[in-house]
Amino acid sequence: MTYLLFMKRIDELDTQKMRDKEKGHIQNYTSIFDGTIDLPNFKDPIPKETLRWSAMEGMKDDEMLYHLQQKVFPFIKQLGGENSFFTKHMDNAVFLIPKPSLMRDAYRTINEIYSEIDREISEGTKDGSQDSRALLNDIQGDVYEHLLDELKNAGKNGQFRTRTHIVQLVVELVFADISDKNVFLDENFRIADPACGSTTFLLGAFKYILTQFTSDKYIKPSDDNFMIGTTGDLLPANGHKKLEEDTFFGYDIDPTMVRIGLMNMLMHGITQPHIDYKDTLSKNYNEEARYKAVFANPPFTGSIDKEDINDNLSLKKATNKTELLFIERIHKMLTEDGTAGIIIPQGVLFGSGKAFVETRKLMIEQAELKAVVTMPSGVFKPYAGVATAILIFTKGRSTENVWFYEMKSDGYTLDDKRNPDHANSDLQDIIARFKTRNPQTDTDRTGSVQKCFFVPKAEIVENNYDLSLNKYKQQIYEEVTYIPPKDILAKLKTLEDEIQNDLAELQSIFQ
Repeated sequence: MTYLLFMKRIDELDTQKMRDKEKGHIQNYTSIFDGTIDLPNFKDPIPKETLRWSAMEGMKDDEMLYHLQQKVFPFIKQLGGENSFFTKHMDNAVFLIPKPSLMRDAYRTINEIYSEIDREISEGTKDGSQDSRALLNDIQGDVYEHLLDELKNAGKNGQFRTRTHIVQLVVELVFADISDKNVFLDENFRIADPACGSTTFLLGAFKYILTQFTSDKYIKPSDDNFMIGTTGDLLPANGHKKLEEDTFFGYDIDPTMVRIGLMNMLMHGITQPHIDYKDTLSKNYNEEARYKAVFANPPFTGSIDKEDINDNLSLKKATNKTELLFIERIHKMLTEDGTAGIIIPQGVLFGSGKAFVETRKLMIEQAELKAVVTMPSGVFKPYAGVATAILIFTKGRSTENVWFYEMKSDGYTLDDKRNPDHANSDLQDIIARFKTRNPQTDTDRTGSVQKCFFVPKAEIVENNYDLSLNKYKQQIYEEVTYIPPKDILAKLKTLEDEIQNDLAELQSIFQ
């Protein structure tokens, strides 16, 4: 189904770009359906125009299935050119719809989805508050990501997508101290995810940057009150090219997830996604000091064969736990002054083993650990029940104080249903307090005034680099007034007398 949605999407994208070219909005664009293509099993070249999704309208069921299997699918596997990441990783992809009737049902369903998308766009652009092209990108991307969630719920392919509102929170925290939006367009500004999965973190960063270059009239709050605007109408001439071709880089060890990630990026308008099949903890990956921002929700409680661990990772001697090794890998990937946002299991914060201590020491002594945001255990239900935390650190600076925040609610119930509970959400409070954090005033550790406080580095070092919030939070014990024992005994005696009197009365009735 993901391949079919992608086929429809590239037809829509190409049609939109050809319209933009006709209107003079873009220059030098050549349709991907221009010309012909040589395909196996066909003597004559195939006109690419016949490979559009829209070209299948009116085909019989068996003709449509044959057309997709033998022509369209081989064509999309070559998109991006012979040396592109997309072509490289689509090489072994297989089209598995076996029956013409199923193909017809899928074709009809996807067209119905796009009819609904057209209706949403028509409604959303009536008052001029939204741009139709940006809205199309958003909705189509949302449809694709919803499908990923459905696949995950069904237990297929092992897709695990970090929830969008958590992604947006981490992205906001990582970029909170960037005051000049033009920094994002610097030729050396690159963003990576060393365990990217379906690329939700990279897309979250992409949407954040687009929002910074979007006019206020196109910016709207999400359900979680994040301000989102993906028009990018204020981007300079080279802005789109920079973001779409040389900003976002992702790696994963699952070939299926690499293909899904590539298609997900393309569905959101990243024309040349750099998503590659690579184990970033292994000896085959040696990139260092290249990225200004790194995001990750790496595998929890995983392990790797010590023989495969990159020799440049000093933690190799002490551990093969991936949740620890990824922290060092991310630190190495960052440039000086580069910032990371990582989701980790809370055990990393207080583990007493040598590797745990050394990992925390790395973030304290060789970086500025800006924030530790603890999250309740239900945030990743129903897929994982482990309590997690967000770490924000910047390489090349020194830690003086660490800001802690105890998240009580992410805006959803903490059971398996995860129903909306936005009234109790801490997300926007976290962002607001992080942006105005002050070690001189954020000193109350009781939680009675606010849910955040600073802890000096010296205190953390003294506690073996322990980063668990409860280690430093001050518990308030209210005095409880108890009834004096003699009064309790007197009350018991009165009750006993009443019981005896009632029993005597019952006995007299039955005599």
